[in-house]
Amino acid sequence: MSAEPSAALADRLAEVDGRITDAVRAAGRRGDDVTRIVVTKFHPADLVAQLHALGVRDVGENRQQEFTAKVDEVGPLDGLRWHFIGQAQTNKARAIRSAASAVHSVDRVRLAEALHAAADEGAPVLDVLLQVNLTEDPGRGGVQPGELEALAAHAAGLDSLRVRGIMAVAPLDVPPARAFASLPSLSATVRAVVPGATWISAGMTADFAEAIAAGATHLRIGSAITGPRPDRG
Repeated sequence: MSAEPSAALADRLAEVDGRITDAVRAAGRRGDDVTRIVVTKFHPADLVAQLHALGVRDVGENRQQEFTAKVDEVGPLDGLRWHFIGQAQTNKARAIRSAASAVHSVDRVRLAEALHAAADEGAPVLDVLLQVNLTEDPGRGGVQPGELEALAAHAAGLDSLRVRGIMAVAPLDVPPARAFASLPSLSATVRAVVPGATWISAGMTADFAEAIAAGATHLRIGSAITGPRPDRG
């Protein structure tokens, strides 16, 4: 699939990348520490091809059905990595694994085991992140911080998975800087089990600067780059 990127898309991408650069500099970090993932939720597959033409190599989706369909429609594009960032059902594990380069939302043992069991013989190791709930609401996605170490140990014992780090979403009712303040210690909890698990997936369109200040290595940015989501009718 090939597509000519629009000038507006290129401008939005450049503007966000400039803001990321500024936030990285303000945090005293290096730019190569941060990976920008463009979330293309509800946008057509053609947008992924346009983004790829602009140099984007990491894209994300959070609904399995749309994720699978889009990966199939886009087809192979040089260097493109697909990140699954949404809540995952265990019965969708095989479909997710077959399409994903990385899964950011492993939040329970059963899901880790389902993704492991979905590995075909000779399949590449799957990068996974452990999603942590930054609230006290058990209805939100993510493992509770007190259960993170045990989940990390279990996932690390599944040889078709590679634990890369943690993922978190800031709640809407808490200032982002305060919500993300625990990220360094949560990351350290996982690194005590898996020393190389240095990824911190946090920060979206409205709060990626605060996430960078808290140590985020992977940002999940949608509408600021892609533009308004199409009307789903």
